[in-house]
Amino acid sequence: MEMKYDITFGGNKKVDSHYRGFTIHSDQPVASGGDNAAPSPFELFLASIGMCTGFYVSAFCQSRSISTDNIKITQTVIRNDATHMVEKVMIDINLPPDFPEKYKAAVIKTAQSCSVKKFLLTSTIWT
Repeated sequence: MEMKYDITFGGNKKVDSHYRGFTIHSDQPVASGGDNAAPSPFELFLASIGMCTGFYVSAFCQSRSISTDNIKITQTVIRNDATHMVEKVMIDINLPPDFPEKYKAAVIKTAQSCSVKKFLLTSTIWT
């Protein structure tokens, strides 16, 4: 299956991606010459890791009628100060005290099914 995204330019450092009727806006911070009107493309990419994890946690809970109201996912990105490259992405799934004990390990395992994570680990292809 082929997926195409149309990329357009919104002035200054703004770049937009159009797909399935949606527009995702990006910009650069002021320090990089942008207007800071939207997250940078790399920030959006990093956010997609946590959001994908959230999708899997949410689907797991919904299929078992478990409320997600008090579940919090915290994603911490560690960058190298010298190279500015990301060295580590840590995801903490904070489950409330009343989360069913029998599902704790399973929800964490399910969260690791994130397709963004799987892509990063297996198949980066550039043409």
